[in-house]
Amino acid sequence: MPSYSIGQAAGLLCVSPETVRRWADGGRLPARRSPDGARTVDGVALAAFAKERAEGLHPVPRTAAATSVRNSFAGIVTAVRLDEVAARVEVQSGPYRLVSVVTRESVEELGIAVGVTVTARVKSTDVHIDLAF
Repeated sequence: MPSYSIGQAAGLLCVSPETVRRWADGGRLPARRSPDGARTVDGVALAAFAKERAEGLHPVPRTAAATSVRNSFAGIVTAVRLDEVAARVEVQSGPYRLVSVVTRESVEELGIAVGVTVTARVKSTDVHIDLAF
């Protein structure tokens, strides 16, 4: 399984590295030391923490990345459900939970699994807009 540096975990959680260090020091987020002394976070543990933390958070506007793709969300895979042909992949990107249905073959070829970092790109010809109440 993949593991992440404190800085990488901070980027995926949309917080500062110092916040991740405090969570690790306080026991909220399990971290261990690599052979070179750097702290790392297990990908599966980070995925679970990201999902738990996002419950109750209210999404905030995101700034556009340095790309022409406007609907792009870097995140961590929190669940994968495989069928014979299709797969359902859940991604936590800060407070945003994204669910995508893709082919099983794609999931297997790309090595998508819980704890893996991915970028979800959204393109749609149908966009629904509701008024906030």
